[in-house]
Parts: sequence; structure tokens; C-alpha cells
Amino acid sequence: MESIKLEHFRNLISLSAADGKIEEVERVALAKIAYENGIALDRLNFMLTRANEYTYLIPQNSVEREKQLEQMLDLAMVDGDFAPAERDLIASVAHKLGFTEQELEAIIAAHASATKIV
Repeated sequence: MESIKLEHFRNLISLSAADGKIEEVERVALAKIAYENGIALDRLNFMLTRANEYTYLIPQNSVEREKQLEQMLDLAMVDGDFAPAERDLIASVAHKLGFTEQELEAIIAAHASATKIV
């Protein structure tokens, strides 16, 4: 279970770095998620230094896949800017996870509405 959490978290870090930088608000969100998942601060900091080296790892079951996509969207929109690189990564991940383009657009629209991102 620990390795699944770390893979999942690495994926979030990969997303946060997709636009070439990790904003402070994204760092705060990552720190909160790390804390909630029992990931130590020193491990978080190490992972942040390696953010550009990570590749996306696909979760192995449908519950984890949906949860991963939801968390990726939450993280992408947390800084108020849904960067094209973040959107591209999410679209690529969603496709690999078996979501249709229409399903992804509906999920993005729901998140955008909930977070006031246009």
C-alpha cells in the first residue's frame, strides 16, 4: 500500500511540474496531501527536487484511477491557472485511464465550476 501512495503522489508532483514550475500554492497543496498520506516532509522535499525526472505511473484499479484523475484536476486548478501543459498531461492520463474525451471535458467543467476557473 505504501508504494501505491508514493506512486500516486509522484504523479501529482509530475503534474504540478508540467508547466515548468511548481507554484507556492501547488507546494502547499502537495504538502497537505503528503501530510494526509503520511509522507514525511523530507521525502516530499526530495521528491520536489526530482519533479522533472518523474514519469506518470498508471494506477492499477478503477477506483484508484478515478481518484488519481480527480486529484490531478484539483491540483492543476489550485493555483487559479489551468496551464496548457497541465491540461495536456491530464488529457493524456485520462485517455490512458480509459476516460473518453467527453467524460474528461465534463469532469473538467465540473471542477472549473466548483473552483471558479473559466
